[in-house]
Amino acid sequence: MVFQDEAAFRFVGGRVSVDLTATRGLRWRDRGVERVPAPADLARWFVEAGLTASPVPVSAATHRSALELREALYRLMRGRVLGEPLDRRAIDVVNGWAAKAPPAVRLTADGSEKRLVKPTAGELLALVAHDGVDLLGGPHANRLRECSRDTCTLLYLDASRAGSRRWCSMEVCGSRDKMVRYRRRDAE
Repeated sequence: MVFQDEAAFRFVGGRVSVDLTATRGLRWRDRGVERVPAPADLARWFVEAGLTASPVPVSAATHRSALELREALYRLMRGRVLGEPLDRRAIDVVNGWAAKAPPAVRLTADGSEKRLVKPTAGELLALVAHDGVDLLGGPHANRLRECSRDTCTLLYLDASRAGSRRWCSMEVCGSRDKMVRYRRRDAE
């Protein structure tokens, strides 16, 4: 999973709520990289995240609300990673979205999977918020991590047995970090 374009969506978080936080990258830069700068980009993210099979209409107001939800989730998740007190305003934003109804689901004819029934953008954001509440308030909150690569700010859920995963993605950040360390050793 090599990211050629820094504006490409990243799906390395392990949970949809964590993946939403990755729609803003390189947070250490002045403005970072905005991966959903317009409503159409958010509609595309919903599809690429696997939340819906086809794009849903996204209004400018819903787009702004989605960015607010993303930043609230990021502040709460990063607060967990750093062991800081949780941001009350961020909790209010996430809880506000989680109080909304997620999209209706229905089993397929053979009962093998569920499908969302014509979701709206707001319902999909409620689904993401529900996932965030489930993660932050559940037993896996202590498995949230921030990538160890010094130029990456992506969060991820460490699902490794030992809980010792260091990078958001071994294919990208892990190999880049290892290459930098190898070159340092080789130069000595």
